Amino acid sequence: MKKLLISLLVLTVVIACKKEAGKPVPNIVDSIAQAKADSIGKLPTKEEREASLKKVNDEVLQALKAKDYKTFASLIHPQKGIRFSMYAHVDLKGDKHFSKADFEQFQPTKTLFTWGAQDGSGDPYKATINDYLGKWVFSKDFTASQYSVDKFIGGGNSLNNLKESYPTANFTENYIKGTEKNSEMDWKTVRFVFEEFQGKYYLIAVINDQWTI
Repeated sequence: MKKLLISLLVLTVVIACKKEAGKPVPNIVDSIAQAKADSIGKLPTKEEREASLKKVNDEVLQALKAKDYKTFASLIHPQKGIRFSMYAHVDLKGDKHFSKADFEQFQPTKTLFTWGAQDGSGDPYKATINDYLGKWVFSKDFTASQYSVDKFIGGGNSLNNLKESYPTANFTENYIKGTEKNSEMDWKTVRFVFEEFQGKYYLIAVINDQWTI
């Protein structure tokens, strides 16, 4: 009788253990993976997007001001490279374009490139990459400029076709007002065009604008 009771007790314990083992256990790994997937799939808000664009815009300006062209190169789109337009009108075929690799190769050199035709004279503007960035792109201290995102501030008589040339991209504008001495016609602006790649904004174009004849 005693042996029978012991056998029944052991059997009860075994059954109970099997039932406990059969209970569903939360899968922590799956929960973490799902959280990451939800995070990746979540689109940034307008405020988050604009904050990211302002941050990279300021990084570009600081690199130009410091003549830190290695940092500038790191902000160029890895796949699409970068295009430079001397004035507001973008010529997708004629404006100077570099792949990221070509920019990094030629930036330290004294190689002259033709960047476009100068307003008024029509003469070709030839300069090294460093001189173009320092004397044309950053001709004024744009770190102290008026800023906007996806909106134009400056505008003259040159056709502005940025939105037609880059319809899916975001852009920032850095504008310096003209002086009263020159009837405010000596204003200048530089626009940066960005596209997102692997969760980060990169430069695909630098567009200068000013009053043209």
